[in-house]
Amino acid sequence: MSQPDPHTKSPRKRGRPPKSGRSSSETKHALIQSGLAHFTEFGFSSSGIDQVLKEVGVPKGSFYYYFESKEAFGLAVIDNYNRYFQKKLDTHLLNEANPPLERLLHFVEDAKSGMAKFAFRRGCLIGNLEREITLLSEVYNQALASVYAQWQDKIEQCLQRAKTAGNIHRDVDANAMASFFWIGWEGAVSRCKLTQNTQPIDTFMQQFLRLMQ
Repeated sequence: MSQPDPHTKSPRKRGRPPKSGRSSSETKHALIQSGLAHFTEFGFSSSGIDQVLKEVGVPKGSFYYYFESKEAFGLAVIDNYNRYFQKKLDTHLLNEANPPLERLLHFVEDAKSGMAKFAFRRGCLIGNLEREITLLSEVYNQALASVYAQWQDKIEQCLQRAKTAGNIHRDVDANAMASFFWIGWEGAVSRCKLTQNTQPIDTFMQQFLRLMQ
């Protein structure tokens, strides 16, 4: 294999690098965090990037220095949210100090507190994007399906542990119930934004647990 010419310059990124005290990686992270907050509250397909850039203090001409397109930006936000959310799930679902079903309930209470903290303005980024899927490109369909598969696997493992511990009926199909959990959960989270309280989540969880007894 031939070696690259050390005198050959790398292709320049589109856009202008910003004039700020932040490093490139710090600014990119700030854009992703701002996008996450914006998209969980207002949605993605109808949102421009102007407000995100303004909040971070990045000129519009510099956006393409960090991301090839709004689609690439959206995928970066999804990846960041997925890693954050999986860490939150693991914190609760892998906590062996508590029985399996208690771990799930602790995750639920944590999520409820998060919604109340932001006055029920923000929902789940993945659920929000799922409701916009007909307006998005196929690459988002694949990304969301992958995220749900990862989340579902974590709930399934928790339910399997609950079966082993005798906390739920031995005939429960853990895979099917894990899938059902996320279908119902996203609907409940969305309804909480409408009712401005956590009652929809409480109602869903009561019925979800009853189905496994």
